[in-house]
Amino acid sequence: MAHEKTDNLQPAMREERRFDAIDRKISAALVQNANRSFASLSEEIGLSPAALHERVKRLRANGLIKSTQVALDGPGIGKPLLAFVHVTAAGWGITPDMIMISRLPEVEEVHTVTGDISVILKVRVANSNALEGFLGRLYALKEVRATSSHVVLTTHQERPIQAEITEDLRAVDPANIMPMV
Repeated sequence: MAHEKTDNLQPAMREERRFDAIDRKISAALVQNANRSFASLSEEIGLSPAALHERVKRLRANGLIKSTQVALDGPGIGKPLLAFVHVTAAGWGITPDMIMISRLPEVEEVHTVTGDISVILKVRVANSNALEGFLGRLYALKEVRATSSHVVLTTHQERPIQAEITEDLRAVDPANIMPMV
C-alpha cells in the first residue's frame, strides 16, 4: 500500500463565522437590556429561541460578548466624583507598580495612549480628598513624572461599547443626530 505524503497538509480548522448583521442586532439588543428573556429577544430578532441561544453561546465562546455586567450609579454607591487622570511616566508607563494601582476599585479604566502623556486613568472616588489620596499613591510610583486631573462636572452619556456602526461618518448630517436627553 502506497502512503500519501502528508507533511504539507494543514489540520482541519473549525471555521469561525464572522460577526454578521444578525449578531450585531442581537448584541445591540443585549447591550440595551441584558436581562430580557431569549423568548422576547428571539421574537424581536426573528430567530427561534434555540437559534438565538446558539448564537449568543457562539458570541460568548468567541469572546465577542466578554461579560454581562451591572451598571452601578456612582453617586448612589458613594463615589460621586469622576475624574480622568492623565499620567506622564518614564518609559512606557505600564509597569508592575502601575498595574497594582490599576487594581484599586476606584480605577475603572486604564489606557496607554499616544501623545504627550503615557496613560489615561478613569477614576471614580468619594470626594476631592479621596482623589488627592489617589494622586498621592500615583506620585509614590518612581515612574510617574506628572499628572493632570480632569474632574467631570456632568456626564451626558456613558455607555458600553455599541454593536451598531455608522457606515460613513463623513456622510452624517449633524442636524439629523438625535439630541442627548
